[in-house]
Amino acid sequence: MSALITPELATLDADLGPDKHDVIRALAQRVADSGRATDLDALIADALAREEVSATGLPGGLAIPHCRTSGVDEPVVAFARLSPPVDFGGKDGPADLAFLIGAPAGGDATHLTILTKLARALTRPEFGRMLRETDSAAEAAQTILDAVGDGETGAQSPAPATTPAPTKKRSLVAVTACPTGIAHTYMAAEALQAAAARAGVEIAVETQGSAGATPLPAETIAEADAAIFAVDVGVRDRSRFAGKPLVSSGVKRPIDDADAMIAEALAAAADPHAARVESDRGDSSETATATSESWGARTRRILMTGVSYMIPFVAAGGLLIALSFLLGGYDITDVYGAVMVDNTLTNLPDVQALGLEHALFDSALAVYLGALLFVIGKTAFMLFIPALAGYIAYAIADRPGIAPGFIMGALAVNLFGVVNADGVAAPATGFLGAIAGGVLAGVIAHWVSRWRVPSWARGLMPVLVIPLVTSILAGLVMIVVLGKPINWLMERLTDGLAALDGTSAVALGAVLGLMMAFDMGGPLNKVAYSFAAAGVGAASLAADSPELRIMAAVMLAGMVPPIALALATVVRPQLFTNAEHENGKAGWLLGASFITEGAIPFAAGDPMRVIPAIMLGSAVTGGLSQLFEVGVRAPHGGIFVLFAVTNILGYLIALAAGMIVGAAAVIALKSIGRAPVPAGAAS
Repeated sequence: MSALITPELATLDADLGPDKHDVIRALAQRVADSGRATDLDALIADALAREEVSATGLPGGLAIPHCRTSGVDEPVVAFARLSPPVDFGGKDGPADLAFLIGAPAGGDATHLTILTKLARALTRPEFGRMLRETDSAAEAAQTILDAVGDGETGAQSPAPATTPAPTKKRSLVAVTACPTGIAHTYMAAEALQAAAARAGVEIAVETQGSAGATPLPAETIAEADAAIFAVDVGVRDRSRFAGKPLVSSGVKRPIDDADAMIAEALAAAADPHAARVESDRGDSSETATATSESWGARTRRILMTGVSYMIPFVAAGGLLIALSFLLGGYDITDVYGAVMVDNTLTNLPDVQALGLEHALFDSALAVYLGALLFVIGKTAFMLFIPALAGYIAYAIADRPGIAPGFIMGALAVNLFGVVNADGVAAPATGFLGAIAGGVLAGVIAHWVSRWRVPSWARGLMPVLVIPLVTSILAGLVMIVVLGKPINWLMERLTDGLAALDGTSAVALGAVLGLMMAFDMGGPLNKVAYSFAAAGVGAASLAADSPELRIMAAVMLAGMVPPIALALATVVRPQLFTNAEHENGKAGWLLGASFITEGAIPFAAGDPMRVIPAIMLGSAVTGGLSQLFEVGVRAPHGGIFVLFAVTNILGYLIALAAGMIVGAAAVIALKSIGRAPVPAGAAS
């Protein structure tokens, strides 16, 4: 087998063109000139196609364009030291060292193995320094061979004898992210940090939460031996971790078993060939089929990504609308347009003339501000279904899927109000249509992105061809094929909700309560929450609307688990550890804020007793909420949005009942067949 790189494939201080496409073509031409390309056009097309998926620029002035292609029969590497440097999308600017890796299309994942070795070599400053300082193409080629090895043969040049270097302390990097980015994200980070400390390993964790993320420094990632992803949604900017051995799981696993994840990451670092390795798009290597993502996990991640990006629109829009009702009263929905057009801060509205009986202190300023907040909140709410569809498509097809996904989401809510001459509106499909449209847009965008087109058209693919073709195809399918059936289903669902009364409403509340408590922020919890939040979007809902009652049942049921467990730690402290007592103190505020994830530390330590108990408490609360016909117009906020609640007394009774039942159940279950926590472990 031929060497991966020869001196004729190494070029020093070359001007290969002003952009990365020219550089890729020039490097591919050198592969062809050396007799290593069987089809130059195929090599160029495949390398450019891979480049459009995500940029291959790395920190430190490096670029590694690569592809599988029918244009070569054996793995090959071409190298160029560029003068001037060329932008490959690296975070810190243009690249002056470029490596083109080509691997046979029908072979194994050799190119990813090479990419891994090369990326690991690039983390060493001396490797880049040697390539930048050498005056010999042969020396540059040999430097690369020493780092990468000779393809499948695994042959490497003998390493020069050196004195043993001091042992470097092992280090890891990690990313944690949950759909809401509120609790799981930070709990997982803390668990990983504690486990790493026990193992004597350094770890740097990037929490991609609702408060934003501080990206890990490039040098920290470069020096790390392996990476851990504990995520239920897509990792932002995954290309930073190119070439790192990877251990990946859902966000809950480190909360339950962080020690095992640290051990697995260290094992992956010790044997990168057996590890699951991240490519620079973030997909797992084909060599790791045993650990690749299952269809179920992929479906869950796709849906959770959409929900994750949707929730801020729901929370912000819903709370703004609730505040507008506090200031201007519920009748603000009838007059906000007139207030916006006719009034200003210096020309406040006439409260009596507008007929607003429930404005705060009968204040004209409150009415004006209420109208403004209502418009802002309504606008935010109008976007949450398009955001759901757009980011579902993004999870499938990356950036090319965002625009078509948003368009499908806008179609789902009939954003443009299409009506016929009789005033009959075109069918709206709601959040079910957003899910279907987002998946459809993502699948089509992913398919179109794989089209093989002439090299001159590659630059048009992500900005024109993919969004245009996807929007046409997905839009036609949504309107012509799926629109009316999904609309029919939504109408039946709406009619069913309107018909709920008595026992059926209580049963629905209990089921929603069970869903909210079962996985405490996981998929079932998010399904119930999304179902409720979608119904709150209609601002004209009456106070006794079933949609508002469902939102109340979901919110109250989600508040119960942390508060019930906090109460249990106070009533029977001997049943809980010191750590659980500390978590219980936080549980009061987390529960009051409608952050169900506050119950996770308890469930992780004793799931068979804790989960059934909190499910019982949440079911009681959900059922009572429906029985008392409690309603809430805000989709988030817990106890802090009482101003948006109808039947506050029923709200408080339902919450207290579920809290007491949940606490009693967990105390009873922990007391059966289990001795109290030994002295010294409990407070």
